[in-house]
Amino acid sequence: MRSRYENVKGRVVFVHGAGGGAWEWAIWRRVFAAQGWNVIARDLQPAECGLAQTRLQNYAGQVEDWMRAGAGEGDQGESVRSVLVGASLGGLLALSVAQRAVPAALVLVNPLPPAGIEPRSESRLWPDIVAWGSARSFASTCRAMPDADDAARWFAFRHWRDESGGVLREAAFSTVADTVTCPTLVFAGECDADVAPAASRALAEMHGAEFRLLHGAGHLSPLFGRIASAVAQSAADWCACNICSIKK
Repeated sequence: MRSRYENVKGRVVFVHGAGGGAWEWAIWRRVFAAQGWNVIARDLQPAECGLAQTRLQNYAGQVEDWMRAGAGEGDQGESVRSVLVGASLGGLLALSVAQRAVPAALVLVNPLPPAGIEPRSESRLWPDIVAWGSARSFASTCRAMPDADDAARWFAFRHWRDESGGVLREAAFSTVADTVTCPTLVFAGECDADVAPAASRALAEMHGAEFRLLHGAGHLSPLFGRIASAVAQSAADWCACNICSIKK
């Protein structure tokens, strides 16, 4: 059966969370690529002065560069629309960049909430470098990924990286001045211990976004858990539908 979205021309830019990398999006990349999207997923890089000196704006600038790269017209002269997808810290980055990068649609997965969104997680005194990679343990990975299979847990365990404490400190107090104007979808894990689902709902309401609660899901479930493929497929379908509605 031919999909009603198979002729949609678009590209999707994925933004990973703190301590992670482009590898977080492996399942989502396969799902979107199978639907015909041009997929861009890259690692956020520390600033030239080092990870300890890296700040939120260093990462935001990279996301803007990814959105600009390859934007324009397709092979047949048709307009190529870009969708921006971010998870956790990547969700906050995607939201902060959206006003300048002007994506055709925005998908946020358990996004870190900007200042002013309640309830908020308890603030932490992050060191300059958070040793999520160099001091990682398989036991902590299993606790963070309770509904993932062992293969996913081992892969994640081997790929966590250290993160900038400065980025995390700034993220806790970041602000988003304006509401986004593009179609926006927010996923929230019902059992997310890092970002309260009520905060994700409040964020969605503030920006006039569609909100979807993922029952029984934790912070990483939409990317690594047993529901990951289904959530990715629903996001891809939603994006394609909204791209189509924009073109009409």
